[in-house]
Amino acid sequence: MSSNRITTLLVANRGEIARRIIRSARALGIRTVAVYSDPDARSPHVLDADLAVALGGTASADSYLRADKIIDAARRAGADAIHPGYGFLSENAEFAESCRRADILFVGPSPESMRSMGLKDQAKAIARRAGVPVLPDAEITGDDPTAWAAAACEVGFPLLVKATAGGGGKGMRRVDDLDTLVDAVAGARREAASSFGNATVFLERYLDKARHIEIQVFGDAHGSAVHLGERECSVQRRHQKVLEEAPSPVVGPELREKMGATAVSLVRELRYLGAGTVEYLLDDRTGEFFFLEMNTRLQVEHPVTEEVTGLDLVALQLRVAQGQALGIEQADVVPRGHAIEVRLYAEDPARGFLPTPGPLHLLEYPERPGLRYEVGVSAPGEVSAYYDPMMAKIIARADSREEAAAALASALDATRIHGLVTNRSFLAALLRDPDFLSGATCTDFLDHHQNLLDPAPATPTVVHLAAGLAASVSRRRAAKPATRFAAP
Repeated sequence: MSSNRITTLLVANRGEIARRIIRSARALGIRTVAVYSDPDARSPHVLDADLAVALGGTASADSYLRADKIIDAARRAGADAIHPGYGFLSENAEFAESCRRADILFVGPSPESMRSMGLKDQAKAIARRAGVPVLPDAEITGDDPTAWAAAACEVGFPLLVKATAGGGGKGMRRVDDLDTLVDAVAGARREAASSFGNATVFLERYLDKARHIEIQVFGDAHGSAVHLGERECSVQRRHQKVLEEAPSPVVGPELREKMGATAVSLVRELRYLGAGTVEYLLDDRTGEFFFLEMNTRLQVEHPVTEEVTGLDLVALQLRVAQGQALGIEQADVVPRGHAIEVRLYAEDPARGFLPTPGPLHLLEYPERPGLRYEVGVSAPGEVSAYYDPMMAKIIARADSREEAAAALASALDATRIHGLVTNRSFLAALLRDPDFLSGATCTDFLDHHQNLLDPAPATPTVVHLAAGLAASVSRRRAAKPATRFAAP
């Protein structure tokens, strides 16, 4: 491209993150383009954009994961840039390369940075070079169980078998002794091959009392790099985050400075451009921290960082992508207050977090100071069975952690949902749990708090019928639908 100035931005995503990107782009005077699959034809993100292009197809593999369709849509809509959001093609180096070949600006890091961080073993090697502490590990090669056992003994127990190309908890097995090693390696390899097309796995020391701490980083094309403090994301189900907060209840100024400095060192080693997140495991017993991975994209939980720093991370991404300087120094980043985010899902915690897609008749939530909603669905409507069943993110910011938790729990109680089983009551119970409120949030938190998965109702259940549905419809935004292109 002769110029990096963005005039028209295509958002290669759906749901709440597409809406979030559209909002910041519009504030910067950038024209926005949505894309949509057949089930998403009337989704809120389509109505939010200035223009919408049909991709066709139903499943992700036929729509949002089709790089050729995305780039064709950008060309037809006259888009000079693509923002991938998170998930789908956001960390796909080949997609970023395809954008480059098509003379379309990719809002994200270079394909080279993506590839460097995309394989966990390679990412750890680069982290070592940058002076970032890493856990003991060993690559598993060949099919000799004796060699596997020797590698395991060198790493130490307990350990994790992890997919080199993995993510989202797939291709991962915990091993406590040699007796279960062979089955764990075989199982992880099968799942890794199925999920990622790469069966390579490695062993890594497992910290049984650890916290998941991540550092938000940014780099620009002028050599500047900063971190925006930490988020704690330790409360997880199946290695997937349930609740995120900033700052962490156990990270003080000295530890924050150490973790932030190593994260920035990695950014400089990579000559990284844009938003990224360096993830660490923090040993809750010793206070030591170790590199886990780097996500080369915007995170689901970025709103809590925005709330405590006062920065718009999507706007920063767009400015940096256009070649502008970050415009902030490390000394400018001073976290204020506390923010907590929960992910409202159409799922049943009492049944192993089984997804519960289907018709959504009513969704109403209280508008109160300090609350923020990032909503990807509308009522009447539907939570699709074809995609991740997250309905919304709800964020509370307050002067203290206790106040933020109380405000968020109260907001969940007041949120009215009809038509679906959701995790709303579970989230409210979690926010009121004494161990959570004390900050005792290691990654095994839910393993030891199974009672939260099926809590007693905090308030009497009210069935909202015609009046509630009418209120829901009347509250919907009276926006002009986006101009649409049909897929050929």
